[in-house]
Amino acid sequence: MLRRTLLLSAAALALPTRAQVTDLSDAINKAGRQRMLSQRMGKAWLAIAQGVEPESAKRVLDTSLALFDRQLVELKAYAPNAEISDTYLKLEAAWGSYKTVLVGSPPDRSRAASLLATDAQVLALAHQGTVQYEAALGKPAGKLVNIAGRQRMLSQRMAKFYFAAALPVDADKASAEIGKARTEFLTAMDVLRNAPEATPKIKDELQLADGQWFFFDAALQRLQAANRSAKAGSDVFVTSENLLGVMDKVTGLYAAIKT
Repeated sequence: MLRRTLLLSAAALALPTRAQVTDLSDAINKAGRQRMLSQRMGKAWLAIAQGVEPESAKRVLDTSLALFDRQLVELKAYAPNAEISDTYLKLEAAWGSYKTVLVGSPPDRSRAASLLATDAQVLALAHQGTVQYEAALGKPAGKLVNIAGRQRMLSQRMAKFYFAAALPVDADKASAEIGKARTEFLTAMDVLRNAPEATPKIKDELQLADGQWFFFDAALQRLQAANRSAKAGSDVFVTSENLLGVMDKVTGLYAAIKT
C-alpha cells in the first residue's frame, strides 16, 4: 500500500509549478528531465503494450508527453548561445519522430523495435543539451545537478529495458543495458552522497532513495526468473516510479544550490 501511495506522488512530478526556466541550474534540471522523460515514455508505452498497470501507464505516458512538449519550448527559448539553440532544434525534430511512434496508434508489440530506435535519438540529444547547459553554468553544483538528474533517467531506462526484454525485443541487449545502467546508477549514488555540496537534507533524501532502490532492484532481478509473473512487471513499474520521485527531489535540491 505504501508503494502504491508513493506512485501517486511520483506521478505528480509531471506537473512542476514553475512554467519557465529561471536560471542555468533550473535549465540543467529541466534538460536532464527531458532525458528521463524519453525513457519514461518508452517504459509506459511498453507496459501498456503488455497490459501492465494500464491505467497508471497511460497516465504516465500522457503527462510525460505534455511535460516534454512544454519543457522543450522553455529550453529552446532560454538557450544562451547558438550551440545550445542548435541542439534543441535537432531535438525538436527527433522528438517529432518519437512522438509519432508514441501516439500514432495504440501501443503494440510489433512496433516496439521502432520505439526503441527513436527514443535513443531523443535521449542522445537531450543528454547533449544537458551537458551544454552544465558547461554554460560552469560551476561544480551544475555537474551534481546533471548527475542527480541522470539518475532519474537511469531508473526509467532500466524499467524500459525490463519491459523490452519481457516482450521480448532483443532480450540479450536489453539485459546487458540493465546491467550497465545498474552499475552507473550505484556509482553515481556514491558521488552524490560524498559530494561536499551534499546538505543534510540531500543526504536524507539519498537514504530514502537507497530504500526505494532496494525494492526496484529486487523487482528487476525477477526478469531472469523462469516463473516470472504478471505481478513482476507491475512491481517494476511501480518501484521505478517511486525511485524516480525521490531522485527528482534530490535533483531539485542540488539545483537550488547557488554557489
